[in-house]
Amino acid sequence: MSRGNMFSSQLLKFGTLYSVAFVIRLCLVGFGIYQDKTMVVKYTDIDYHVFIDASRLVTQGESPYNRSTYRYTPLLAWMLSPSIYLTSHFGKLLFVICDVLSGVLLYRILTLRGLSSDAACRFSALWLLNPLPIGVSTRGNAEALLAVLVLSTLLCLQLKRHFTAACLYGLSVHMKIYTVIYALPIALFISNHKELKKNYRGVFRVIQNLFSKDLALFAVVAGAVFLGLTLTFYCMYGWDFLQETYFYHLTRRDIRHNFSPYFYMFYLTVESEWSFALGLVTFLPQVILLLFTSLAFYADLPLCCFLNTALFVSFNKVCTSQYFLWYLCLLPLVLPHLRLTVKQGIGLLLLWFTGQGLWLAPAYYLEFEGRNTFVFIWFAGLLFLIINTVIIVQIINNYVPKRAVQQKKKMK
Repeated sequence: MSRGNMFSSQLLKFGTLYSVAFVIRLCLVGFGIYQDKTMVVKYTDIDYHVFIDASRLVTQGESPYNRSTYRYTPLLAWMLSPSIYLTSHFGKLLFVICDVLSGVLLYRILTLRGLSSDAACRFSALWLLNPLPIGVSTRGNAEALLAVLVLSTLLCLQLKRHFTAACLYGLSVHMKIYTVIYALPIALFISNHKELKKNYRGVFRVIQNLFSKDLALFAVVAGAVFLGLTLTFYCMYGWDFLQETYFYHLTRRDIRHNFSPYFYMFYLTVESEWSFALGLVTFLPQVILLLFTSLAFYADLPLCCFLNTALFVSFNKVCTSQYFLWYLCLLPLVLPHLRLTVKQGIGLLLLWFTGQGLWLAPAYYLEFEGRNTFVFIWFAGLLFLIINTVIIVQIINNYVPKRAVQQKKKMK
């Protein structure tokens, strides 16, 4: 086959994959409209109704925080304002487009990391055809916006477009504060790229290089975007904006059942004078783990961001299934470098789903049967934490760094 025909064939596969992924999501959006109108159990996520109510408020000149439980940036409410003027389903269509665009970004990053077009298609399909992100975006959850911002930032850093990457990163931190966990690995990656080429990574040299011109530019631009948006919305909506967008997520102590290993402790101590202090102490394991992984793996930024996110979610004081998307959107960038066999990979996947199933069983009896299964949910959450830890360790132990793969190719 000639090079031109091969390129055309690759474009055809590329286009087919993303067309199928987009059509599947559109069909589910359509089915969701039908289910919402005809069935008792609704398809649309309750959060989507919160988004739309907040959008309606901002179009009327009011604060989005007049809508109770709206704890997001006003920018999201403004972005979804066409849902008020055009169609109430605009937000879902926007999330679906972002969901598919995330797959395009994955494909681009994978090819930049040395994969062939066919291999990049296969690994990006793990996101595009994954039922979890499909369900989340079509039900009206906004996590796809974050996936686009995070992956766009990684792509721009890969292309050494630091100014654009800084703008995107500053915007991502504004949209959801958790992305601040990428600050240290990004800083280390930018400031030490010359040493990475030399394969030199002494700890003192790494810290010394944090004072570089490239990093200063990135920090100033990202900080300006974040602070600019923060100041703008503070002037518009005052303290409510700061409390609901930022501080609420830092001090949040959710006593409802969730995957977090801490939920039962918060449930038992909700009236305690130590409750607030306990909420702050739970950040300590995350900070320690993120510091170590950032220093150890910053040279491979996609891997480092994946590990940081998986650890942050697993040890977070609140953990729901939509949080899993924060690291699942990065998983296709890691999988090509794992030495795991298909059998081992399927085994770890089944283990992960088993952990969720063991949690969902007592959660169902608590939610729908009214039985006191708090202790069982807590034990299931601890087991799920252990399972996630085992999977993370397996990924670290079986990961072949990008440079090692390139050296093997040269030797061949």
